Amino acid sequence: MNAPSPPPAYRVIAERIEQAVLSGELRPGDHLPSERELVEQYGVSRPTVREALRVLQSNHVVESRLGDRRGPVILPLSSAPLERALKQATALSGADLSSLLQFRMVISSAAAVLAAHHRDDEELAALERANARMRASVGTNPVAFGEADLEFHKVLAKASRNTLLELVNEAVRGAVLSLMEQKISSASDSRVLMQSLIHHHEEMLDAIRRRDGKRAAWLTRDDTYWHYVDFVEPEQQEALRALADEVKPQ
Repeated sequence: MNAPSPPPAYRVIAERIEQAVLSGELRPGDHLPSERELVEQYGVSRPTVREALRVLQSNHVVESRLGDRRGPVILPLSSAPLERALKQATALSGADLSSLLQFRMVISSAAAVLAAHHRDDEELAALERANARMRASVGTNPVAFGEADLEFHKVLAKASRNTLLELVNEAVRGAVLSLMEQKISSASDSRVLMQSLIHHHEEMLDAIRRRDGKRAAWLTRDDTYWHYVDFVEPEQQEALRALADEVKPQ
């Protein structure tokens, strides 16, 4: 049996740099050596180094900044590669939207429990400000409404103090966000839909304020059910409802 071919040099370089980031040897804000220095360091051609950097940029690991004579900068952790992989995995495996929503219910409710436990006064104030911006933009600025809604959920995920949950939550939310945009734009009365979102956020705020993780978890799952139930087949709706009610407070 023939031995497998070794990976191309550019991929080896990209993987070594990614490993240095994962190990903490390279941190967000650090700069890689220049192209010339990387050519000398790895003993490869300039096109090989450039291809490795292209892969790293595509994976949101580094960014080359115009006018900066230093090497590419290491970026903070991003959910973008995970979101892309999630979309590919669901497409290739044949997983349906219901599976994606079930997954979102589980991880979002876990983040809500932790956020209720860990949140500080500054994060609570940030949630209140985001909800106030949503309220102010109802019927006048749907873009601002969506941005404030996104900020609310980002703060909530960050308050969980779990980086993995924060990243996965953002990735899954991105994978289904277009559905909510479609629902708002096609709603016969988008103002009513926006008001229902604000009401949900106010209930979440109350649960987070009182550190009631159980109620926050159920509200998260129940909200996901009601906002996406119209996009799944009737036979799948029952499973979604059962998963939402699994954590319903007695």
